[in-house]
Amino acid sequence: MAGVQRTIAVLGSALFFVVAPCVVAGLIPWLITRWQLLPPFFGLPLTRAVGALLILAGLPGLVDSFARFALRGLGTPAPIAPPRHLVVTGLYRYVRNPMYVAVGAVILGQAVLFADWRLVAYAALFWLACHLFVVTYEEPKLRRTFGGEYEAFRANVPRWIPRGTRGEWNKGGVSRRSSS
Repeated sequence: MAGVQRTIAVLGSALFFVVAPCVVAGLIPWLITRWQLLPPFFGLPLTRAVGALLILAGLPGLVDSFARFALRGLGTPAPIAPPRHLVVTGLYRYVRNPMYVAVGAVILGQAVLFADWRLVAYAALFWLACHLFVVTYEEPKLRRTFGGEYEAFRANVPRWIPRGTRGEWNKGGVSRRSSS
């Protein structure tokens, strides 16, 4: 049965990956910029490299987080089919919302690479929307559903800004029950 659940979780996560991050961090930025290079920010060509690094840093983290939701959590990032286990390995040891951080990095990276202030504004709006969603929906749902397990995770791992870990999270973490 776990094999079937894992297969469904992988397929659901792959579908959600195409629907959500590919649209939010790919299609919408393309619609805004048509991926045309404008003169670099502040006349500094080095900013393009910073933008490319942000994109390159965000993509693997995003893919890894989606894979962990499916393979460890036995679910998807979509609220309609959440994971059955709290995922606390990988980037989740350092930040509670690595998917949002990764998508934000990709959007901001494109803004810097293409030197487009409209994408900077879009990145800021994306972060604000994520923050409001996390604070008003995700965190309360996790508290109600998983109580102490989520509270321990929350107490040890920051919401947005990655940092070193403390306590049990420093040992690599374990997959626990939750639906984040």
